[in-house]
Order: sequence, then structure tokens, then C-alpha cells
Amino acid sequence: MRSENYLVLGIETSCDETAASVVSIHKKTGQTKILSNIVYSQIEEHKPYGGVIPEFAARAHLDILPKVVEQALVVDKSELDAVCATTGPGLIGGLHVGVCFGKSFAKALNIPFIPVNHLEGHALTACLTNDVQFPFLLLLISGGHTQIINVKNFKDYEVLGSSKDDSCGEMFDKTAKLMGLPYPGGPEIEKLARQGNENAFDFPKPFYKKPHCDFSFSGLKTAVKLAYKKTQHPHDIAASLQKTILDVLVDRLTQALKFAPHKTLVVAGGVASNQYIREGLQKFCDNLNMAFEAPPSKLCTDNAAMIAYVGGMTLYHQTEIQEMKTMPRISLGVSS
Repeated sequence: MRSENYLVLGIETSCDETAASVVSIHKKTGQTKILSNIVYSQIEEHKPYGGVIPEFAARAHLDILPKVVEQALVVDKSELDAVCATTGPGLIGGLHVGVCFGKSFAKALNIPFIPVNHLEGHALTACLTNDVQFPFLLLLISGGHTQIINVKNFKDYEVLGSSKDDSCGEMFDKTAKLMGLPYPGGPEIEKLARQGNENAFDFPKPFYKKPHCDFSFSGLKTAVKLAYKKTQHPHDIAASLQKTILDVLVDRLTQALKFAPHKTLVVAGGVASNQYIREGLQKFCDNLNMAFEAPPSKLCTDNAAMIAYVGGMTLYHQTEIQEMKTMPRISLGVSS
């Protein structure tokens, strides 16, 4: 006798986290529960190189993924209703490892394999953890992407703006690297900033006040580099950089609300774990009488629970599962 819940195994291998999770979704109510969420970080392996080496990451996924899946399987595999894996965007080698493993696992159990967009996983994490209801405005800020998305409903997304060059997360990591800080740079910048003066430097704010929702950070990165060459005050540089990025995010969100005047703002992605950014966005929402939602910090970074959730909701909504003919390279809301 089948369970009253969908049980879905999710796999995430898009970058340098090898992750697997089992999520349960009630077939009638959609109530969701994370049964397991195993994440193996490869940070120590990549730290000597100051960034992720794609080939090393893929080989590590190949070695680690079976063990991570075994730990995540807190239910009998015969009880699973589907297997899903991140199919893009991400590092192609790592994606292939996860997809091949997931498709083979699903084939052996004779259950569906569901391809999941990595960004959709981040976009809907707050629905999993905070019970956020549609529609809402999403600010996705991660190491690879910076986007503002009008989330109208499940599988109904409109990208209002995105970065034309570096992502928000890249700004933190690259400026940390040029100041000689350890990898990953984002948390190091946040630590330094706590001891600095955020008004010490007047860094440029690309696209500030422009009547659209796109981002640009390249000019800001150059300004930070020049400031660091002239002075030895990394704490002030870090604090000023953080404030500038927050100011840009708030300005772009202000523009986005003209196109999608929602009452809820959701922030997701790795940079959403930055407490200064979270608190600043919370104040922004408070001033506008908007609800502010963000997943727990541990689910802002890459994980498989968000992937399993999207797969489970695909079953719950009886959404058509598209057969994946090729490895897609897509941004949320744009088909490839």
C-alpha cells in the first residue's frame, strides 16, 4: 500500500557541495517535511587554489555522491516516488555526475526522474521552510547569480532584472581575494566589516536610480581594488563594500516593486546568509510594510532539500515532467 505522502530523493552537484536529501510532501495538503539533508562541502579541497576547480569538483562528486545518498536514504528506497537532480545552471562536470547518478537510480527503481533548475530550488526554498504563499518578489543573490524575479506561482516566474556582469556573490569573493583573504571570501568580508566604518569609502553604485531592475558590479570591483592599493584599512573597505552592495540591492528592489508591487519579499541564495544584508533588507521591508522572508542560513547555500522540494511539488501539482534530452544551461524563466 502506497504512502499518503510523496517521498522524493533530491541530488545537488552543481558546484562544490555534494548533497542529497529526502523530502516528504502530503499528496492532498502539500504539507512538506525534510526527512534528511546531507551536505558535503568541498571547501577545504579548493581552498589552496582560491576558488573552485571544476575538474576537481566533478571528481569529488563522483567519489562522494554514493556515500552522501546512502546517508540521506532514511526511508527504504522502494518507498521513493521520484528521484530528482539539479540539471543546471552550474559546472557541467558536476551536473553530469548528479544527473547520471539520479537517472540510473530512478531507472533501477522504475520511478520518474525529475530534472530541476538550480535557481528554482533557491527561489522556492522559503516556501519549504517558511510556508511562504504565492505570489511574491524574489531577490536571488548567490555566488553565480543576482536576479530579481516575480514569482507568480509554481512554474510561473518572470525575471525582472539580473546582473550584466559579476554576481553579488562574486563581488564578495573577488574583492576578498584581491585583499588576500582566505577562500571562500564572502564570510571573510562579513567578519572584517564588523570592525570597520561603512562610510569610510564612497564606492560607485552602478545603475543606481536607473529605471530598470538590472544590476552591474564591475565598476565597484575596480574601485575596491584601487582603494586597497592606496590604503591599508581592509576593515573599512569591507564595511563600505557591504554597505554599497546593500544600497544597490535596495535601489534595484525599489525599481522592481514598480513592476511587481507584491507585499512579500523573499531573499534566497548564498549571500542571503550574510546577516548585514538580511538585516538591511528587513529594514527596507519594514519601512514599506512588507513581509520579509528568508530561509535559515544553512538552507541559503547549495543543498539538496530545495531540489527535492521542487521535484516533490512537481508531483503534487501534477506538472508535466519534461524528458531531458540534453544538459540544459538556463536561467530561471528562460527556456533553452
